[in-house]
Amino acid sequence: MIRRLRLATLLALVAVLAACTALPTSGPVVESDVTVGDVGGIDQLPEGPQPGASPTDIVESFLVAGSFGFQGNFVTAREFLAGDARQTWKPLDGVVVAGQYTLTATSKTQVAVDVSVLGRVDGDGRYTEAPPDSRESVSYDLIRNDAGEWRISGLPDGLILTQNSFSSQFRSTTVYFASTDQKFLVPETRWFPIPVTQLPTHVMKALLAGPSPWLRDAVTTAVPDGVTLNPEAVVVDDSGVARVDLAPTQTVLAANGGLLVAQIEASLLTLPGVGSVQVRSGGVILDSPDTLEHGNAPSGTVEFLQADRLVSLTANTVTPVSGVGSLDGLGLRWPARDESGSVRVGISHGSSLVTLPVDGKASTTVLEGKDLVAPSVDRFGWAWTATSGGLVAGRAGAEPVKIVAPFLDGRTVRAVRVARDGTRIAVVSEGQDGSTVMVGAVVRDAKGAPQQIGDVIQAGAAVTDVTTVVWSDESTLAVIGRRSGTEAVQTVPVSGPSAALPAVTDLAGLAGGPTLYVTTTGTTGVLQRYAGFAWTSVPGVTEALDPSYPG
Repeated sequence: MIRRLRLATLLALVAVLAACTALPTSGPVVESDVTVGDVGGIDQLPEGPQPGASPTDIVESFLVAGSFGFQGNFVTAREFLAGDARQTWKPLDGVVVAGQYTLTATSKTQVAVDVSVLGRVDGDGRYTEAPPDSRESVSYDLIRNDAGEWRISGLPDGLILTQNSFSSQFRSTTVYFASTDQKFLVPETRWFPIPVTQLPTHVMKALLAGPSPWLRDAVTTAVPDGVTLNPEAVVVDDSGVARVDLAPTQTVLAANGGLLVAQIEASLLTLPGVGSVQVRSGGVILDSPDTLEHGNAPSGTVEFLQADRLVSLTANTVTPVSGVGSLDGLGLRWPARDESGSVRVGISHGSSLVTLPVDGKASTTVLEGKDLVAPSVDRFGWAWTATSGGLVAGRAGAEPVKIVAPFLDGRTVRAVRVARDGTRIAVVSEGQDGSTVMVGAVVRDAKGAPQQIGDVIQAGAAVTDVTTVVWSDESTLAVIGRRSGTEAVQTVPVSGPSAALPAVTDLAGLAGGPTLYVTTTGTTGVLQRYAGFAWTSVPGVTEALDPSYPG
């Protein structure tokens, strides 16, 4: 394969040079204005089965061919298969993202592939990261064909791809649904194979199929049941217009057209090559999309405690937060607020969720409990925290609500953070299996009061000993946790592989917003921000404690 790639590259270069003016062989030396363009776009062509290949060689070459088969329906990979397997094998029914793998002939007619698993992607594009040191063994059965050559007769559906192959062949995309009050777009990340010309179709089919089960109870969609693409593809023309034709027309036109178009536009406009979207059904163009907010990190300044004062940072200048009175005697930790600043709470002496003294009003107790965790204030004004009995939410003047969350049975909550859209929540808990980061949907009553957390999915399974969680954007968490024993801030997509940021000594607090901020332990209480690829200290700031953004 390497020889073939080199030959293809040389032929491409020869073709480019042949199109240029012939090189002179005499005369003065002059500067040429001829440029050689990028000769990229060379297809990687895997080799088919080689004569006399052993069963192990056949399986190994098949895995390589599967890594480069996306352009042609895996035609070369299918050459390694025998009988019905050549037609029935479904390569895109799932992907195992592998660190390394080894092949072993377990018998004359079977080869086992032992895989170090980094993650898995199901047939609908949902990525689940694997815990540390995860392994899987996959078996391949082989027979000889009429020519006496080994071919694979039995294999599981799906692909095994190395991390590099997966990164080059798959792309994360976002499918948008809506909060139940239709004020926010709610994202769900899916991973689909390249080429990019097929991405709009993959995204639209995912949107038409609806949200995943874990998200379904907390969102709504304007896509009626039974609606399909007609034809079964989204065509993007040369001017960047993605044309979406939906059927049946009567069902589509009876739907909430403004919300439907808003979901489609939000889902397609982030894709490469798409500049605008046209939605139609039966010749009728649907336009005038509703206006919904995205749940990206809220604007505003980072706030933190400093010497029993609540202060904010603006252009490297620390100033007291306007309207907030003295915190003396409250023993306050972990201040939290909504985006308007009208709801401000914190934990007093570790056992009381209290409102902060604002505009001359005294602090009041919202709820009490043992070892309360850092609170999170949602857009409905409810402050979330947790006791030894589980999740609880409170609001001034209202009875506290104990949140039904079966996934927390037998576990202790370490941290909680509600997404800006108010429909999703990230919960860090600890049990016999260590710490886990779970993301679930918030089910509310008609007045917006939280009632329960439905099904949950695990994010960042490769990160251990997690203590803190925040949202850094609408689809990504940031946590303080460990990878390979080193504590650091880790970026954790709700669906995707996590990654560690540069380590910071003595991490204490973390704030997630337009810029990530951390504080360190000790009397110095240094405040650092993440800028580019490194943490930098904010000049002149000391004794900083518990940084936060709204939420």
